[in-house]
Parts: sequence; structure tokens; C-alpha cells
Amino acid sequence: MVTADRSRPDAYAGVPEQEWDAVFEVSWQPGFVRGALDAFAGKAKHWTYVSSGNAYEKFDTPGADESAPLRAATEADTVDRELYGEAKVASELASVEAVGDRLVIARAGLIGGPGDSSDRAGAWVARAARAPEEVLLVPDTPDLATSVIDVRDLAAWLLDCAEAGRTGTFDAVGPVVPFGEWIELVRSIGGHTGPVVLAPRDWLEEQKVEQYMGPESIAMWLTEPGYEGWSSRSGQAAVAAGLRHRPRDEFLRDTLAWERELGLDRERKAGLSPQRERELIESLAE
Repeated sequence: MVTADRSRPDAYAGVPEQEWDAVFEVSWQPGFVRGALDAFAGKAKHWTYVSSGNAYEKFDTPGADESAPLRAATEADTVDRELYGEAKVASELASVEAVGDRLVIARAGLIGGPGDSSDRAGAWVARAARAPEEVLLVPDTPDLATSVIDVRDLAAWLLDCAEAGRTGTFDAVGPVVPFGEWIELVRSIGGHTGPVVLAPRDWLEEQKVEQYMGPESIAMWLTEPGYEGWSSRSGQAAVAAGLRHRPRDEFLRDTLAWERELGLDRERKAGLSPQRERELIESLAE
């Protein structure tokens, strides 16, 4: 294994001079992407760029596919998180220009499963298992879409694409599961038997509860206008190209096992803390 600091001009000096069966690029810094393309584009039989759904200009259309308009690409080599989507577009364009005849662009949605350090996709099943007899606060939005792709399914499919020489641009997203169904699944897998308190959407928004990700958030829950299609992209092109999704109960069981290894009582990067959840439940009951 060769490791390197990609910000250095000699980053690839230690990489052997040889032909490569496949290259997998995940960076969102356009300068890093262009540097790798300069170094390896002529030596790679196949190239994969893992992009993001954030590359799209809008998220207001459920069922949208790869034909939707993209953001304007940034011209910078290095950007802050605020230009994440624009940087992904710039990286896509650089990849198309250099290796377009050997390229898969995978615009990933929310990625989860064992090894997920963002805590997003595991937040609900971990909560169900952490306090299985305590009251569970749930947004009263049962039809709201959720979607998460298992990292193992994504990785296996990308390897298959490289081996088969497949090319094209794909939305690599997980199955769409209504929020209410997701909650029932996590309660079943996590063993939650306690009461469920449904909190109205408007009330939660009035309480300034964080949405989707980050500390003290309601994970995977996004009601902001203009994001109606955020968790409900089509994904059919990738499925037609061989992407297979493991059952959601298997995904959740394996994710819970990973959560238990990390510790269900740890401070989380996503999801409500026990204290904040209790505060909201008490406030809702007043």
C-alpha cells in the first residue's frame, strides 16, 4: 500500500509506474481529482468517480433521474463545504474530459451500513435499541421519503462495473422507504416496545429541531421546501445496470451490530440526544 498527501506536488512519486485495471476516485476537491487524472488517466483501463446527489441544481422533484440539471461547476481547485456540490460537478467534468470513454460516474445518495462514521443512517435503530422501553419521539410524517444505500452494496456494484467495463452516469441511491415504515423497521430490529409519541411537523419546526444530520437532529428527516425529492431519486438506471440492494432488515441488523460496537450511549454526530428527546416529549405534552 502506498499512502500520500495529495496536496503535495510529488504526491504520486511513490506510486509504481504500471497499468491499472481500475481507479476509484472519491475526492470532492477538484484540484485533487485533476491531479489524479493527470497522473493515471493514460494508465487506467477503467475509471470510477464517486460523485454525489448534491451535484444537482434542485431537489424538488420526487423520482428525478440523471437527466436533471446540475449546479454550475466551481473553477477553484480547493473549496469549503459550502461549495461541495459545485466541486463535485467540476470533478465530474474533469473526469469526463480525461477518461470519458472508460468512466462511471456514481452520484451517491446517503450511504450507510457498518463502518458509517456519520451516525446518520444508524441513528434510529440505535435509539430503538438504546432505550427499548422508553417513549420514542417520532415525527408525524409517515409518508416522507427516506433512502440509504448500503456501502457494501455500492462498493460491490462499483467493482462489478469496473470488471465489466461498464460506463455511464448513475444515481447510486438506496430504496425509497416511507418514514413510517422506516420507524416500524427500526423498532422491530432494535427491539423497541415502548410508547411512540407522534410530533406534528409544524411543531417540530417551531422548536427549531435540526433536520436530517448533525448533532441534535432528527436523522433522515427533511421537510424543508424544495427538498421534496431529496430522498426519492429514481435510481432505476443503476438497478438496470446491476446494482442490487440487500433487504432493509438485513441492512438494519448489520448497522445495529456496528452501532453496538461503537456504544449505543456515546455522543452522536446525528440524532437526538436522550436529554433533548425528553425535553421535546415533555414540551409536547404541555
